[in-house]
Amino acid sequence: MSFTRRTLLAAAAALALAPAAKAQDTIVIGEINHYKRMAAFAEPYKKGIELALEEINGAGGVLGKPLEFIYRDDQGDPAEAVKIAEELMTRDGAVMLTGSILSHVGLALSSFAAEKGYVYLAAEPLADTLVWESGNPYTYRLRASTWVQAAMLAEEAAKTDAVRYATIAPNYAYGQDAVAAFKANLQKLKPEVEFVAEQWPGLFKIDAGAEVQALERAKPDAIYNVTFGTDLAKFVRDGTDRGLFDGRQVYGLLTGEPEYLEPLGEEAPEGWYVTGYPWYAIEGEGKVFVDAYQEATGETPKIGSLVGYLTAMSIAGAIEKAGSTETEAIREAFEGLSIPGTPIGELNFREIDNQSNMGAYVGTIALEDGKGVMVDWEYKSPDAYMPSDEEIAAKRPAE
Repeated sequence: MSFTRRTLLAAAAALALAPAAKAQDTIVIGEINHYKRMAAFAEPYKKGIELALEEINGAGGVLGKPLEFIYRDDQGDPAEAVKIAEELMTRDGAVMLTGSILSHVGLALSSFAAEKGYVYLAAEPLADTLVWESGNPYTYRLRASTWVQAAMLAEEAAKTDAVRYATIAPNYAYGQDAVAAFKANLQKLKPEVEFVAEQWPGLFKIDAGAEVQALERAKPDAIYNVTFGTDLAKFVRDGTDRGLFDGRQVYGLLTGEPEYLEPLGEEAPEGWYVTGYPWYAIEGEGKVFVDAYQEATGETPKIGSLVGYLTAMSIAGAIEKAGSTETEAIREAFEGLSIPGTPIGELNFREIDNQSNMGAYVGTIALEDGKGVMVDWEYKSPDAYMPSDEEIAAKRPAE
């Protein structure tokens, strides 16, 4: 056999073994997200992960090895996400999966993880069915529960004289869960409330003029908004131009998050009561994270930045607790996992439904220096807003 042929065969063998060797040298995590379709939201999330990895690996890694994320783009397509997940686990040596922003993609990954027996940490998907009606032992969720965030807004709404409410939300799993949660919580606190209009635009396909007209015709006392991204910008602009918000209180789920609030600039809707992320006014451990993120990236953080950071910290904590990269060991380690000293305090994962105890920042939008900010805000723990353990147990399928 010639030297050239021997060399080529050796090189081919090395390439064939590369994923396995890589998995032995590092602990690989498969990260699947909508990096092109939702770059404004996914990129800060990725930078949050990278900051955490720098800290984790700078301190010696996990189980004595560097922690590595392989980032793959699913184009916001559930089928593509599932295909990529299989490749990451079987070809690239990943020990578990994480990622997704859109809930329908997260639900597809969750179902796949349950079928194959892969651990999946749903970082950002917000639909509560992910950990309740469609929950499974292999899926964990980091972001604050939609139920909890809606309950916080409903608590504030119940303090007012408003009785007639209208809602607007994107017509997919997250939007549907968000409206149902707000209705249930508000009607429990204030039974006389009635919902006089519901608008369900397609995700990122809003016809804002038509939606605003329909809401105005219903003559609500208050409005509950779940739109975000470009849909939110169009809704705010048309609603402001047509006077929809005049004399009405508006409650906005996610509206105060920098990803969605900052692009509005001076068009930010003053007076809305929202969930968000007032990074510019946070102190303590939260400010340590903000300062580190700004130093590392030269940018101000988004809520996705925080979620990405907590995602990597959660995964590192679970693997360290497991003492192994075996699937069942990682899955069991996530149950009741506790991570102290994070930017939001001690982070825990509930054993009853695999949901983290990440809470939410709530406050009011105001204009300062030509841009929207959250004022009179507070960070609220989810404990007081969760359904009872009995109610949650009844929601989850039998295991």
